[in-house]
Amino acid sequence: MNTTITRAISGAVYVLLLIFATLFSPYSFLLLFGILLLFSVVEFCKLVSLKPSLPLAIATIAFILFNINSTIKTNDVLLLIAALLVSVKALLFLFEKQNKFLDTTSKYVFLIGYLIIPIIIFTKIPFLNADDQFINIHANLYNPKNIISILVIIWMNDTFAYLSGITLGKHKLFESVSPKKTIEGFIGGIVFSIIAGILLAKFYMEEPIIYWIIIALIVGFFGTLGDLIESKFKRVAGVKDSGNIMPGHGGFLDRLDSIIFVAPFIYLFYQILYYVS
Repeated sequence: MNTTITRAISGAVYVLLLIFATLFSPYSFLLLFGILLLFSVVEFCKLVSLKPSLPLAIATIAFILFNINSTIKTNDVLLLIAALLVSVKALLFLFEKQNKFLDTTSKYVFLIGYLIIPIIIFTKIPFLNADDQFINIHANLYNPKNIISILVIIWMNDTFAYLSGITLGKHKLFESVSPKKTIEGFIGGIVFSIIAGILLAKFYMEEPIIYWIIIALIVGFFGTLGDLIESKFKRVAGVKDSGNIMPGHGGFLDRLDSIIFVAPFIYLFYQILYYVS
């Protein structure tokens, strides 16, 4: 089968699965992202040469404690702070001129703060109530529309960054890490993310357009950085993709890299909205 067709079918199945699981129920949403987290942990462990048994245990326990077990109260602001601090470490790692292998401590810091916590934060977003406080999964206040909207903006950014890059791209964005990314592609992705954000705000979310323009800017900027950071991990590991489970797309970590890095900054934006409103 033609590579382009294979890639298109694989991508369509992935998108439809995410949309269906998110819209169907909070349980299917959490189940799917729990599975994606575990697959991503395995792929990340291969990239950084970690045995996956302990990381898988950490990911499973953290996901259950912070998302499913309603008897355990968590401080989500501390989770956010941890993720943001590791994001800074990830950016320093990205801009290091040498592709150095990580020490064991750094591997676990990235595992927890770059991968596990951001996915947990992302899965909390549809459980925000009107007071911007996280609610229990068992409460009847699950709202998947903001997750769907964020995913659509991420996909628009990825798609039009790629299309703008191959049609208009002349100036490299970060050639040493990702030779195919261009400044024109980066700008194109942000422009179409903003367009998607405006349309979603007006016709789907029915929220102030400015909110979703800001979210689109967050996705365009930090999503690109997330893609570059994951590319840096792959370059250090000497591999093209994080895995091969998705024909034409690589691994789940390759598909989640933008979500992983964007999630803490979108949640930070929600916190700012809450405190200034």
